[in-house]
Amino acid sequence: MGFDHRTDDCPREEKVEIQAGPVRLAGDLAVPEGGLGLVMFAHGSGSSRASPRNRFVATALNQVGLGTLLFDLLTPAEETDRANVFDIELLARRLVDTTVWLRERPEASGLRVGYFGASTGAAAALCAAAEPEADVAAVVSRGGRPDLAASRLRHVTAPTLLIVGSRDEVVIELNRQAQALMRCESRLTIVPGATHLFEEPGTLETVAELAREWFLDHLAPIGQRSGGT
Repeated sequence: MGFDHRTDDCPREEKVEIQAGPVRLAGDLAVPEGGLGLVMFAHGSGSSRASPRNRFVATALNQVGLGTLLFDLLTPAEETDRANVFDIELLARRLVDTTVWLRERPEASGLRVGYFGASTGAAAALCAAAEPEADVAAVVSRGGRPDLAASRLRHVTAPTLLIVGSRDEVVIELNRQAQALMRCESRLTIVPGATHLFEEPGTLETVAELAREWFLDHLAPIGQRSGGT
């Protein structure tokens, strides 16, 4: 199934420098005119804002009027220490700080914010979503490890969609265990035939469509949401 295009072209991507606590992080911000919401991406270990899978999903979101921010969770110097890559608390703090930074930008004024997290980035997104300061309206996890955020899951109030490939059996079980700890609205969707990285034909398109519908339903103003509800 193809994507419904809200505009003929995706919005221009702007290179931004984010002040997140004591460090400055590189990011790519794209906000369509009359944007319906903003989605921030938290990449997994060993990845960056250049992740082709996250960029594929971001483009699909842009096409239906959702803004996106892809950014590096660590500085180049920090990435050399592997311990930082798996420091979920550090990554979550960066996500919260970046959310605060984003809301101060004029193009984000009045827009609801959501998180899209992949792999370990999903754990960081859920930890950040548990912080009242973040005030996020929706979370989507792709092949995520929400179990790494187990101690914070009961504090998440944002509706959360967990997407896992049917052939990623260990991660399916970890997601089920994590979902059982959640008190917010949540859904676990299993994509047939997909492995952890959703490399199989059509599987990443399915992820993008699921994310698009979830974010439109929870970020867009009433009357402009999916299905017009």
